[in-house]
Amino acid sequence: MKILITGGAGFIGAALAGAMAARGDHVVIVDNFNDYYDPQLKRDRLSAMLCDQPYTLYKADIRDSKKMLRIFTKEQPDSVMHLAAMAGVRNSISDPLLYEETNVRGTLNLLEAARRTGVTNFVYASSSSVYGANTKQPFSESDMTDAPMCPYAATKKATELLAYTYTSLYSIPTTGLRFFTVYGPWGRPDMGVFKFVANIVDGKTIDIYNNGNMRRNFTYIDDIVSGIITCIDATLPSANIMNIGGDRDEALMDYIAAVEKHANKRAKKNMMPMQQGDVQSTVADIRKLRKLGWKPTTRIDKGVQNFVAWYQSYYHTPQRTRRTTTRRTKH
Repeated sequence: MKILITGGAGFIGAALAGAMAARGDHVVIVDNFNDYYDPQLKRDRLSAMLCDQPYTLYKADIRDSKKMLRIFTKEQPDSVMHLAAMAGVRNSISDPLLYEETNVRGTLNLLEAARRTGVTNFVYASSSSVYGANTKQPFSESDMTDAPMCPYAATKKATELLAYTYTSLYSIPTTGLRFFTVYGPWGRPDMGVFKFVANIVDGKTIDIYNNGNMRRNFTYIDDIVSGIITCIDATLPSANIMNIGGDRDEALMDYIAAVEKHANKRAKKNMMPMQQGDVQSTVADIRKLRKLGWKPTTRIDKGVQNFVAWYQSYYHTPQRTRRTTTRRTKH
C-alpha cells in the first residue's frame, strides 16, 4: 500500500516508517522537524530506521491546510497514520494555544484532506491521557473520557471526536490508538522514561514524582509498531478506538531499577510530589487489540537493556558519524 505518515521523523513515526518500507509498502513522510527537541535526532532516526529503503519526505506543517491538501492530492495515499502532534503534559499547561492549534486544527486539516482525496483508512494517535481522572483500572475503551487533566489530554479527546464526526458524515473509516507509555531506542528526550535513562547513565539526579508511587503499562517501541501495523491492515468498525499498551502493570520504581541495573549505576533520586496534570496510574485493557492477533512480547528488562545500550552508543560514542539516507525523494 501507499501510506502517508505524519510525524514520520518522530519516535514512533520513524520506527513505523522503517517497518512498513521494509515489508514493501510505499512510505510518504510528513514532518516539520520543529525544535521541540533536537531536530538532528529526528534526522538520525530516519537514517537509522529507513537505511537504504526508498521513501518520500515532505518537510511540512500539518497546520498548513493548503499544503496538506496539495500533498494528499499528489500522493493519493491508501492509508494515513497520523502521529504528528505536540505532546507532553507540562508543556501543554504552559502553552495550551500551541497544543490546540497543532493537535486539534492540524488533525482537522488532515481529515479534510482525507475527505477530499478519498482516503479509505485513517488511523491516528490518541493517548492514554484521555482517561484523565478515571479511577477504574484497567482503562477500557468504553470508559468515560470526559475529565482530562491537562490541555494535551483535552486535545487528544478532541481528535477522537473529530474523527467520529468525519466517519459519521463522510464514511471515512477512522481508528484512534490510545498509546500507553512508549519507550525504547530513539525515544523522545522530553519523556520521563527517556530522562531516567539519560540522567542515570550520565550520573545526574532524576526527579521522581508522587514519591515514586506511580504505575504504568510500559510499552516497548517494537510492540507499538507491530500493534499499529495490525490495526492498519485490519478491517475494523468505523470510528474505532483501541488501547495499545504493554500487558503488565509495572511500578515506576521497577522501571528505574531496571535502568540502574543495565547502566550499572545507582540513581540519584529527587523524590517529589505529584506534578500538576499527571495521574498516578495508567493501566491498559488491551483485549480488543489482542482479538486481532496482536500481543506485546518485549519484557521491561530486555526493553530497558536495549534502551540503555542505544543511549550509551548514540550519546557517548566519540565522533559518531551521522549518516543521511540517500534513497529518498525530498520536497
